[in-house]
Amino acid sequence: MMPLVFTADTPALLVGRGPAFAKRHALLEAAGLPYALHDEMPDDAALDAARLVFGAGLSPEEGEALAAAARARRIPVNIEDVPHLCDVHVPAMVRRGDLLLTVSTGGGAPAMATALRAWLEERFGPEWADHLDALAAERQALRAAGASPPQVMRALTARIHRSAWLDCPCLPQKR
Repeated sequence: MMPLVFTADTPALLVGRGPAFAKRHALLEAAGLPYALHDEMPDDAALDAARLVFGAGLSPEEGEALAAAARARRIPVNIEDVPHLCDVHVPAMVRRGDLLLTVSTGGGAPAMATALRAWLEERFGPEWADHLDALAAERQALRAAGASPPQVMRALTARIHRSAWLDCPCLPQKR
């Protein structure tokens, strides 16, 4: 599966019902994509207006029909938990304000992605939205004061080290 990038103005269509549908609805809402909701097979006009189609909580027959209709229009489709009906996959996500942490197994091991998402949720609590906001404000102030990108990076890396937000050997060490 080739990775595709969708922007905030990519019109999406979500078809389905039940808990899986609610989960996908929340995902689209959080992503800020414009989308239309349908609990039954959408009409031709709704499909023609979409550039991305999601199906969740559908019967096997409904999933097959929706995928076929989308593919006939060359629209990428994702039918939840049916890998052969997915042209795109959706990573497991943890969102903390503007901080977005994702895990993907390319659709091959959704249980692993779910377990890793839970692990990330425990380690990156709601306070991370504030950490990111503070760092972004400091970056903006440094740039406004004329700091170069390397100077900004060094200053913010030092701030991260001082903050003890992370105990991570992956961060560049202070010099």
